[in-house]
Amino acid sequence: MKPGGNLGDLLSRQQFAGGRGDPTPLYIRLASALRSLVESGRLATGSALPAERAIVEATGLSRVTVRRGLDLLAREGLVEQRRGSGTYVRGPAERFEQPLAAITSFSDDVLSYGRRPATRWLAREHAAPSPQEAMMLGLSPGDLVARLHRLRLADDLPLAVELAVVPARFLPSLEMPGDSLYRALAQNGAAPHKALQRMHACALPAFEAGLLAAEAGEPALFLERVSRTADGAVVEFTRSHFKGDRFDFVAELTLERDEGKYEAVSRPFSAPPSPAAMD
Repeated sequence: MKPGGNLGDLLSRQQFAGGRGDPTPLYIRLASALRSLVESGRLATGSALPAERAIVEATGLSRVTVRRGLDLLAREGLVEQRRGSGTYVRGPAERFEQPLAAITSFSDDVLSYGRRPATRWLAREHAAPSPQEAMMLGLSPGDLVARLHRLRLADDLPLAVELAVVPARFLPSLEMPGDSLYRALAQNGAAPHKALQRMHACALPAFEAGLLAAEAGEPALFLERVSRTADGAVVEFTRSHFKGDRFDFVAELTLERDEGKYEAVSRPFSAPPSPAAMD
């Protein structure tokens, strides 16, 4: 805490009492309150958080609830728990900007930020497509797909869980140079040329939460992308879960006039590419 800071001035029982209308678990509400204090600077980077007992007394929450809230912040990287010493503020989590108007490469984006891209393979196989995959990829009966399930990291920081599905004819070998799907597709004459991308907020599923060092039910971003080659063939159907506290999805809009009407048009964002993009 800042010198002279008083826990009673920062947290109170009123914040966590009478929450019957709020379905959010109390430990997540506590983590959110502490996160806001860190991001606003009221809890300074490098300072020690009050002991669990002090937080219990200030908030009226159980010790188990307080410990779960602190554990959540530790998994996010916002605080550091030092055995025998206490819990210390590390500062707001690093965030990455993801432009929405261009297809970018995960590996190249991470390198551009001075980070080391990494992949942990969860599954890599040729298999029969699901009904949804067959429909999205426009496959015929009997066609196979390459199914690529990956955890994407920058250095050792887990950022996203990605499931990419590609018609097997475009990816006959599952060995990919530098773990780059787009590079492998380009070598096979099937580089993505354009894509339709949809995104919405979601609660992080338990499986993805375990991989992302997060808690099941945490706010997350779900992205679905269908990519086509220059001649219009569907080459990629990808679904990804992103940690909600790591990404800012950005689009630059320009107001253009067309026959007396104005419309907003998305332009490629001019900032450097970001690690959020998959490849």
